[in-house]
Amino acid sequence: MKIELASSYGFCYGVKRAIDIAEKHQNSFTYGPLIHNKDEINRLKEGFNIGLIEKIEDVENNNAIVIRTHGIPKNELAVLKEQENKIIDATCPYVTTPQNIVARMSKEGYSVVIFGDKKHPEIKGVVSYAEDENHAFVVLDKKELDALPLKNKVALVSQTTKKPADFLQIVNALILTHKEVRVFNTICNATFENQDAASELAKRADVMIVIGGRHSSNSKMLHSISEQQCKESYLIENETELDANWFKDKKFCGISAGASTPDWIIQNVVNKIQEINN
Repeated sequence: MKIELASSYGFCYGVKRAIDIAEKHQNSFTYGPLIHNKDEINRLKEGFNIGLIEKIEDVENNNAIVIRTHGIPKNELAVLKEQENKIIDATCPYVTTPQNIVARMSKEGYSVVIFGDKKHPEIKGVVSYAEDENHAFVVLDKKELDALPLKNKVALVSQTTKKPADFLQIVNALILTHKEVRVFNTICNATFENQDAASELAKRADVMIVIGGRHSSNSKMLHSISEQQCKESYLIENETELDANWFKDKKFCGISAGASTPDWIIQNVVNKIQEINN
């Protein structure tokens, strides 16, 4: 069986940067998981003594706190600073961009629409930067726009890991109903590249493996995109989840990986598939 990796996959710039920052600050804590990959979080814990704090009330004064790649809500950042903690900001620059846009457009009197999942940590952070949170709305579907009390002036941003085609549906719906719409394409370039590469590979594969965390938005999106082209597509976190039956009588296995998946996990998966195939 042939095994082929997508032309673009795995760690993005923001995740590589965050891991590098964390490794340079041993004995610190991350506020929330640094990235959506439990195996990499465990590696940082065991190798660099990077702790994890999930709740703001559990943060003690005078600690070194690494801010997660997805960013955190503005008010929580203020609390951490008030506690005289050393703040080490590993927020991805592609995430700070929509934060800054939301702050500026809200200040200029625009209603702000954010295309994304309101439960995702990135979006919780982005929406908090609106000066008037009563005019900042998170939507996942264009149908949700009809019920929103939007002003005539609307600014639109996206969660960094969303599909461009889905974002465009929101853009088109707003342009048809509002006089002024400012559109900011805040989808990360790495997201474009990984999604396109996974789709192209899945067209040729008869089994597709996507490696990524179960809570990773971009990994779940890669799996969904792969499944559209190759019905036998599977999302796994590491090699222990592989099932030998998936590869029975298969001739071509494609592999992609989410932006929070390190090379060492990808290599372990490749090695395990080769072992199964032999």
